[in-house]
Amino acid sequence: MSLVYDSMEDSYIIDKVTRLDDYGSVVTDYVKGAPFQASYSFDDSTTARIAAQEGVKTRYTIMTKRSVVLQFPQVIVRESDGKYFQIMSDGKDNKTPKIAGLDLRAVEAEEWELPK
Repeated sequence: MSLVYDSMEDSYIIDKVTRLDDYGSVVTDYVKGAPFQASYSFDDSTTARIAAQEGVKTRYTIMTKRSVVLQFPQVIVRESDGKYFQIMSDGKDNKTPKIAGLDLRAVEAEEWELPK
């Protein structure tokens, strides 16, 4: 196998569900949806570190299989530590061709927190 495939972790798409509460107000819940495997790469470049000091959120590159198409503004969660990420790019744009030996698709994401 490859390092990318071996580093893939259990992850879930987070579904935003709205419902009425007992008082007739609309409540938003965030629940685990479809599972998938992903590899997470933290952007620790000098540019990213400078941007973080200026308030820009931490950026990641997330690699999945071509069959998993993540798109802005989807939210996902990494099972191992419960960290949430919001997808910031279009997963349709960056993938390996079918003829390639690697079955991968890449998106950019940033850390995200559930609204309180």
